[in-house]
Amino acid sequence: MQTVLISGGGIAGTALAYWMHRHGFAVTVVERAAGPRPGGQAVDIRGVALDVVERMGLLERARGARTRMRGMSVLDPEGREVERSTEVALSSGRLDSPDIELLREDLVRMAYEHTRADVTYLFGDSVTALADGPTGVRVEFAHRPPATFDLVLGADGLRSTVRRLAFGPAERYTHHLGSYLSVFSADNFLGLDDWQVWLRDGEVGFVAMPVRDNTELRIAFGFESAPLAPELSDPASLRRLIIDKLAALRWEGDRLAKAATDAPDFYCDAMAQVRMDHWTRGRVALVGDAGYCPSPLSGQGTSLALVGGYVLADCLARAGGDHAAAYARYERRLRSYVTLNQALATENPGQPPTESSMTHAKGALALDD
Repeated sequence: MQTVLISGGGIAGTALAYWMHRHGFAVTVVERAAGPRPGGQAVDIRGVALDVVERMGLLERARGARTRMRGMSVLDPEGREVERSTEVALSSGRLDSPDIELLREDLVRMAYEHTRADVTYLFGDSVTALADGPTGVRVEFAHRPPATFDLVLGADGLRSTVRRLAFGPAERYTHHLGSYLSVFSADNFLGLDDWQVWLRDGEVGFVAMPVRDNTELRIAFGFESAPLAPELSDPASLRRLIIDKLAALRWEGDRLAKAATDAPDFYCDAMAQVRMDHWTRGRVALVGDAGYCPSPLSGQGTSLALVGGYVLADCLARAGGDHAAAYARYERRLRSYVTLNQALATENPGQPPTESSMTHAKGALALDD
């Protein structure tokens, strides 16, 4: 039985772990956090990714956890409603769509619970070095003794450590898209009832949507900016910057700033894409955002992660132990699908994919190819 280390316990890592175990691999997942990460924005499962989730046996559970938006309002900088819809929500698209919008943390927890009996999870640790050899990859960890695995799969996101160790610095592959996004939770101080609000004020804007039976808000705040200087890009500096920008808003600025100050799950990073000529090298392969992050502006990061994990595991299962052949097939099968979905972020940034674009993207990939 081949041994596999997956770096990253998010959506890509847990879904990939499911498929690798199902195909007979001995799977270990290492995750920097102390457990499945809480927080994060609402994410979308669309197109062929719905088929992947159904094959995992999680489709009905995902549907049960979906958000229940009745509609949305667009506000001017003073908080006055200028537009509303009961047919479309900008976070997810048409409200009568078969697509599923749910919280990232809920999807991660589902996949983790679906795999924890069969997969070894190493929480609170991370990869620090890789030595790829003819018979395996020797992996060094921050806290555990080194170990050797037949394959190492990087599912560790936009700031992937596995990508840096195996392929080189992030600057070679990460392309800034001109903005930053922060996400955090708060009590529902706006009193929203299955209704989301969007506001834009110059180069900044946010969406607030209620979750957990309207007891909580998830707030996503973005601002346009060139890449920030390194001294402004650490988590503490980014939080201070976001708090200042929120406080300057004319509508609810003080309460939004306080929510960002108090949030235990505050997150902020650049809107960026990862573009690589190859997602594999030696015995190492990348999945999801680590290899082909489309950015949240595409609305397709979750679907790419789910589909990418399925395809990689399928290629490895069919290869009879020949990882080089499997990786080559993975690249061929997925490349067009990735290209089409990444284009959604630059052709129509921040808007849900249209039905025609999703049909085109879905047609670029056959799960059973």
